[in-house]
Amino acid sequence: MFSLKTFSPRMPSVASLMLISAIGIGVSACSEEKAEVKQAIRPVKVVEIAKAGDTRKLDYSGSVKARTEMNLGFRVAGKIIERLVDIGDKVKPGDVLARMDSTDYQLAVKTAEANLAAAERGVETADLANKRAEQLFDKSVAPKSQLEQAALSHDQAISQRDAALSALNQAKNQVSYTDLKAGQNGIVTAINADIGQVVGSGTPVVTVAVDGEKEVQIAVPENDIAEFKPGKTVKASFWADDRLVLDGKVREVSGSADQQSRTFAVRVSLPNDPQVLLGMTATIEADVSNGNNYVSIPLSALAEKDGKQMVWTVDRDTATVHGRDIKVADFTGDGVHVTDGLDIGDLVVSAGTQFMSENLKVKVPDQQSALADTDQTVR
Repeated sequence: MFSLKTFSPRMPSVASLMLISAIGIGVSACSEEKAEVKQAIRPVKVVEIAKAGDTRKLDYSGSVKARTEMNLGFRVAGKIIERLVDIGDKVKPGDVLARMDSTDYQLAVKTAEANLAAAERGVETADLANKRAEQLFDKSVAPKSQLEQAALSHDQAISQRDAALSALNQAKNQVSYTDLKAGQNGIVTAINADIGQVVGSGTPVVTVAVDGEKEVQIAVPENDIAEFKPGKTVKASFWADDRLVLDGKVREVSGSADQQSRTFAVRVSLPNDPQVLLGMTATIEADVSNGNNYVSIPLSALAEKDGKQMVWTVDRDTATVHGRDIKVADFTGDGVHVTDGLDIGDLVVSAGTQFMSENLKVKVPDQQSALADTDQTVR
């Protein structure tokens, strides 16, 4: 006969219970860690849109010039035989700058002198004839018509003598014109003709910058020329010394644009300062009204979605990012200029836009905020 054994269920041991508890705690910790990973907050760098300034600045570079520059040339034509100055030489009134061959003009003087001598003899002859006619008329030997004829001949001889004298003075003047002389104190800035060259009357030979007021000439494009009016106060700084800043005034604005550059020449007068030398590079800075409502953001803040340009803005209350479409005016060296889509006080993500997504939780460090200064508005 067989007997059946009855098996009663065994109670779990203490070791088994501890193992199960450890596994449960480990699983719970992993779940919490995964939850923490999902809730990680990404730090971002932002810029804050500031209020647009009332003015903007225009900067143009130019060079220091004398207010008056004289292109000196001979008043007669001829061949240059001597040049007595070089570039950089200081000159004063009466200094000879260059000489021309005066042989032909000296011969003309001799001819004029001979003509004058002949004319004077003619006056003497006419005077004798006139006196003789008066004597004959007084004695009733000669008619009155003969006296009148002698008087007219005498007057004609005097006129011819005066003409000969004028021709002699003119010839002497032309001899003196063969010496090119400075008329004012200044400095030689250019030599346009040299020894051996045949030049015409008035051809520039030497350029002299007159001592006195200096000014800066700049070239202004047509979209900004309306901002420069005679009398406008501007700032002048100099590349040679950034500590030297002078107040200048717009003195002259060209009435037409240059045919090649299509810019207008503007001359700015400067106060007398010994540190300012001719030829120095200067920058003219002018404050003008800000008629455009552009704001500037870094190029790194610009993103694109569905073919549209956008930025990521940060909600201050929820610390989440949201995409916003914008309208870009243009791109410049200092960033992107935006005309629509951003308001004053908006926080714009300025780096890492490729990692952004809608409603992403972010952290904005207090000291990382910067201003998107709209003073840099494009002109």
